[in-house]
Amino acid sequence: MAGYFATSQETLVGDALAGFATVHRGLVVHDAEDGYLHSRHRSAARRVGLLSGGGSGHEPMHIGFVGAGMLDAACPGQVFASPHNRQLFKASCAVAGPEGVLHVVKNYTGDRINFGIAAERLAHAGIPCARVLVDDDLASESGDIAVGRRGTAGTVLVEKVLGAAADRGLGLAELTALGGRLVDRCRSMAVAAAAHTSPATGLAAYLPPPGTIEFGVGIHGERAARSVPSGPLDELVDWMAGALVTALRPGTDEPVIALVNGLGAVTDLELYAVARELLRTLERQGVRVARSLVGDFSTALDTRGFSVSLLVGDDRILGLYDAPVHTPALRWTGPTAMEAVR
Repeated sequence: MAGYFATSQETLVGDALAGFATVHRGLVVHDAEDGYLHSRHRSAARRVGLLSGGGSGHEPMHIGFVGAGMLDAACPGQVFASPHNRQLFKASCAVAGPEGVLHVVKNYTGDRINFGIAAERLAHAGIPCARVLVDDDLASESGDIAVGRRGTAGTVLVEKVLGAAADRGLGLAELTALGGRLVDRCRSMAVAAAAHTSPATGLAAYLPPPGTIEFGVGIHGERAARSVPSGPLDELVDWMAGALVTALRPGTDEPVIALVNGLGAVTDLELYAVARELLRTLERQGVRVARSLVGDFSTALDTRGFSVSLLVGDDRILGLYDAPVHTPALRWTGPTAMEAVR
């Protein structure tokens, strides 16, 4: 398994999950038999369980966001592969509340199929289930893509807000409606200078033309529809922010949450430089960034790239975003612990 530190390609995901659960045993429990993680701590006010999942290789998404104030459970699949419907069904049964369970699903064919089968099984078992389908990836907005926009890093923002709303006792229909509103107002764009390394071959998944940036990459190694010449960071971020603002058209009085997300092989030094340029260009465009978050939250193995996500909200959504959260990958105690950009 050239290029990866692992006992074998076949055991990498299982070994990593076991290690993760041991390190974070105060926060999560690993059900090795049924293949999911669930939270040890849950608000007594929750009437609905909150579950997400997807392929491994995107860590910390989704297992890193299991815990108080966010997800009740996460189901990891193999690398870049959907979790099996059996995992999703078992995890849903384990965390469902009096009003059932809400699935947060990224818009990929395999995920839609397996979450759909799990939902059918839950219906037969008498457990209410609903779905929020996240499709934030602006680069895949094309009539040529039958499944529609992909689900990417914006999923993390959706999960955070929904987790806080679930802690306030919202019912299944209310959470589903809120999730739909969040999805409608969230878009992401990703770029990469180099592809991820394939666990199977130890080789780069693709080779961008020399001196170019892939503009609009996916989190499963999907190449961008176009390459652009490498250039100054401020120009690149201007293009990305301009595309997102054009798509979302936030009002001058609408607060925006900005996420700068590393795809696996970009340093914090670079990500904070990206954040600086992003905040500057949004200010020039009259966009009020009320909250910002920087780091690796939804990776693509070791892809040398980053994504930018914007979520247009209101005071209610900001309050839910600010609410306390304690998970392995995201934690704060309230608004005073947040970095607010005025």
